[in-house]
Amino acid sequence: MLYWKTHGISHYPGTFAGGLFWSTCQAQLGHSGLQVTPIGVGAWSWGDNSGYWGYNKDYSRDDNLQAYKTLMENGVTFIDTAEVYGFGQSEKFLGEFMRETGTSPTIATKFAPLPWRFSSDSVVKALRGSLERLQLDQVGLYMIHWPGFFVSAFSNDAYVEGLAKCHQLGLAKAVGVSNFNAGRVRKAASILQERGVPLASNQVQYSLLYRAPETNGVAAACRESGTTLVAYSPLAQGLLTGKYTQNNLPSGPRGRVITAERVKEVEPLIGLMRDIGRAHNGKTVSQVAINWTISKGALPIPGAKNARQVAETAGAFGWRLSDYEVAALDATSGKISKGTGAPFENW
Repeated sequence: MLYWKTHGISHYPGTFAGGLFWSTCQAQLGHSGLQVTPIGVGAWSWGDNSGYWGYNKDYSRDDNLQAYKTLMENGVTFIDTAEVYGFGQSEKFLGEFMRETGTSPTIATKFAPLPWRFSSDSVVKALRGSLERLQLDQVGLYMIHWPGFFVSAFSNDAYVEGLAKCHQLGLAKAVGVSNFNAGRVRKAASILQERGVPLASNQVQYSLLYRAPETNGVAAACRESGTTLVAYSPLAQGLLTGKYTQNNLPSGPRGRVITAERVKEVEPLIGLMRDIGRAHNGKTVSQVAINWTISKGALPIPGAKNARQVAETAGAFGWRLSDYEVAALDATSGKISKGTGAPFENW
C-alpha cells in the first residue's frame, strides 16, 4: 500500500507496493525504516563491457560521471547496482564518483547466487567485496539478485539467512530480494521475520509492456508481507521511450528484442502516451511510462547512462497521471502481447 504526501496534498494513488510510505518526497522501503527517493536509477550500464549497452562505443566513463552528477543535482539519490554489472565495474565507478564529488547517495547492490556459493557466509563475504569496490562501510539496501538454481537451489534459504547476517552486522541498512516469485517472497519474508529483520523490497521487471506482477501473485505477496515492489525496466529497455521506429532500431543484443514488428505493435500505446504527455505540459513518453509505475504503487528504477537520460527520469516525478489516464494506458497496453520476462521468475 502506498500513501503519497507532497506539499500538503494527500492522495491514495496506488495498489500494491506493500509498505511503501511517501512523505516529503521520500519513500520508505517496506517496514525497514530505510528512506529513499521515490524514483531511483539503475546503473547496470555503467562500465558494462558486455556490448549490451554500447559502453566505450555509444558512451564513456565521463558520460556515466555526468549522469551521476545530474542525479545528485536533481535530488535522485537512490542508485541500484550489482556485483555482476560490468563484473564489478559499476560498483567501482559509483565508489569513485562518490569520492570525486563528495556525495553520499543511498546505494543498493546485489548478491549473485553463483554455483560455488552455498552458505549464508557467502552472502556476507560477497557484500564485503561490494563494499570494498564501493569504498563504503555500509550500503542502504542489499539484495539477492535472483533465486539460486541447479546446485545453488539448495542454498536459497541460506542466502536469505545471509541477508539477515548482513543487516545484523551493520553492513546493510535494509535487505531485499530480486526476481522472486510470490512463493519465494513469502518464504523470504518469513525467514527474515524470524530473525527480526523485515523484507524491504522485491525488485522485479514491471512496465506497461510487462505487467505480470499484477497477475502472477507477486504484487499480492509483496502487499501481504509489507514489501515494496521496485520496478526495473519500467521503460522496457528503451521500447517505451518512443525513440525507436521501424527504421530506427537498436543494435546488438537488444535488437533481437526490439524488432520492427514489436515497434509497430507498440505504436498505439506510444501514440496515447504522447497525447497524455502533451496534456501534462509537454511530458515525454518516457516520463509518462515511469509515472505510470509510480501511479501503480511501484518504485521505478529506470536505467540512465548519461546526463540527458537522468534529467528526463527526474521529470517523471512531481506530477500525477489521472485515474482516467491510468485506466486508458492499462486498456491500451492490455491489447499488446506481453514482453519477455526474466527466466528467474519461474525458478
